[in-house]
Amino acid sequence: MHLQHSMVGSSCEIREVLALVRRVAPTTSTVLIQGETGTGKELVARAIHENSPRATRPFVAINCAALTESLLESEMFGHEKGAFTGAIAQKKGKIEIAAEGTLFLDEISELSAGMQAKLLRVLQEREIEPVGSTRSIKVDVRIIAATNCNLRDAMQAGRFREDLFFRLNVVTIRTPPLRQRREDVPALATSFVAKISAKYRVPLKTLSAEALSLLERYEWPGNVRELENAMEHAVVLAAGAKIMPEDLPRSLLETSKPAHCETNYSGAVKENKKQLVVRALEQAKGRYVEAAQILGLHPNSLLRLIRKLGLKSSSPGELPAV
Repeated sequence: MHLQHSMVGSSCEIREVLALVRRVAPTTSTVLIQGETGTGKELVARAIHENSPRATRPFVAINCAALTESLLESEMFGHEKGAFTGAIAQKKGKIEIAAEGTLFLDEISELSAGMQAKLLRVLQEREIEPVGSTRSIKVDVRIIAATNCNLRDAMQAGRFREDLFFRLNVVTIRTPPLRQRREDVPALATSFVAKISAKYRVPLKTLSAEALSLLERYEWPGNVRELENAMEHAVVLAAGAKIMPEDLPRSLLETSKPAHCETNYSGAVKENKKQLVVRALEQAKGRYVEAAQILGLHPNSLLRLIRKLGLKSSSPGELPAV
């Protein structure tokens, strides 16, 4: 079965996530997605839905942290006309709208105790009761929940119901942070540059080797979402056809330096150039002409660059050592 998804990357970590999506999608099991903010938990939820028998039915997402308890209850369960001030008409809740489809509950750890009890009833009885109503409505909906918190810790601290945790934790998928899948950074960055260039209707820019090197070394505390923001910053500010290190956010430049490297910006750029030259020479098995072709330089320019960077070799056939 060809898996429908919007995730970018081919790292082992992403392949493991997709393998779990492939196995769980055809079922009706409740899924709990855990991972840091910005790691693509909603993309995983959508992939499960799109590859399930419910794919033609609605996928409805609710951010449990975005609304007050009373508004969230009305949003999830719906309400009757006159149930509260401002309820001028009957309204269907998101759970009922998601009938025969999938309900995605993001930031599930933020649910109040009262809403946890109401959600538990949905999972146990498969029915809801709109606000201001005495009637119960049977619902057929698959629930996928997501959190960036450790629900076991929240449960042990008394902030999350134990019975609800075990109802949600049927199948758990963990989305890896970007720092654990650095090999996916170039593909993600290139994808975001294309997406943002199309959004702003500007000529497609390419990422320079120096910029890519910085992106691959950065820790990405904000994960994929931070990378997308960084690429938007670069696309908007880059003056030329190539995105250079100076086009990236200042915070990234200041914190993506390798260990034992100079602490200033020029030192970081010099170190990047060294790594690029050494890598090209390794790929070319020490042949300068081929290494120059890989780097897009004239062989004489490469030799001058090697001398300038202080790279040395004991004999013409040996690779320079940093």
